[in-house]
Amino acid sequence: MPRLATPLTESQIRALEPRATRYCVADGNGLVIEVMTTGTKVWRFRYTLDGKRQPLATIGDYRMISLRVARAKAQKYAALVAQGVSPVATARRDRGAESKADVLREAAELYLATAMAGKSDEYRRTTRRALEKDVLPTIGNKPIGAVTADDIVTICEQIKSRGSPKMALHTRNVIKRLYAYLIARQLASSNPAAVVPARSIATFDTRTRVLSGAEIGVMLHTIDTSNIRRPLKLALHLLVLTMVRKSDLVESTWAEFDLDSALWTIPAARLNTRADLLVYLPRQAVAMLRELHRARASQNFVFPSVRGDDRPIAKSTLNQAVKALGLEVEHFVLHDFRRTASTHLHGLSPQSEIGNDTAHDEVQDEAKRHRQQLQGWADFVDIQIEAARQTWSEEV
Repeated sequence: MPRLATPLTESQIRALEPRATRYCVADGNGLVIEVMTTGTKVWRFRYTLDGKRQPLATIGDYRMISLRVARAKAQKYAALVAQGVSPVATARRDRGAESKADVLREAAELYLATAMAGKSDEYRRTTRRALEKDVLPTIGNKPIGAVTADDIVTICEQIKSRGSPKMALHTRNVIKRLYAYLIARQLASSNPAAVVPARSIATFDTRTRVLSGAEIGVMLHTIDTSNIRRPLKLALHLLVLTMVRKSDLVESTWAEFDLDSALWTIPAARLNTRADLLVYLPRQAVAMLRELHRARASQNFVFPSVRGDDRPIAKSTLNQAVKALGLEVEHFVLHDFRRTASTHLHGLSPQSEIGNDTAHDEVQDEAKRHRQQLQGWADFVDIQIEAARQTWSEEV
């Protein structure tokens, strides 16, 4: 029985390097990718007809055809072979129908048809809208390599003139992702949107700044894949999930937590309030705190100073960690995590009063409601992180 090929991934294909002679790597079901000595990668279809192995049928250049599309074509050709028909003529017609992405409009269509596969309907809709409404009418007919940073600025200024600075920034980010995709496919050599600072496009009042779901995902994924210390990564994630103030978290002690009950009681004395603050912990937060507890360097503080003395990290430590990452999410401060969580939580539970400020004597059903709401928020955050992770793996 012939050995079945292990299906390839986009990242594996991008990593294939040229050799002294060209070679093929199988994806399965007749689909192979041939790596030329120049580094060019070409999809081919391997098949047998009338009991004889036939020359490979060419599907097309990898830069122009994604793995998903190549598999679909191979499946179509395999159906022809099963009927006793050679797929060569059909493959030739298909190659003729493939647009060569010389100008940005054609490149954008390739991007939408391939990179957007598997994305949510909303993600695809907002990406297509940005391209079709503002980008392509302005620079769609320009060669890919002729688009400049000035073109991006002009487009963003036009959008801002309509009173939509957030949409201008979103559009710049769409162009940036488009060019990252084209660079990965060797269809572009530079990214004109990458040199346009986000802060030059849109500024936000930090008193009202609310991160979008996508921004939450990008931020936390960037934090998680960075080289900052693991406890700081967890602290930043916990700020998002628990909706507490930064000082409440960095000064927390292990005595305040009952992880078995998924409850954090912040003493009134530490808060300078009349009553303790009960923070109900979603399962993701409990898992992070258990990890911190297993690796704890202090018997007292959850986030101890690395200096070895028995005190918590400085309040500025988390700010400095985020600043060092150079995140694309501009004009935000860590307090925006609280505002962002509260805003999104209202959207997830529009008919409820949202908050963590719950007195000890609050009835059990109220506590249950709060737990459900915060667990829903934590699950929502996980979805945003996974979306950012998938986007990063496909575009980098």
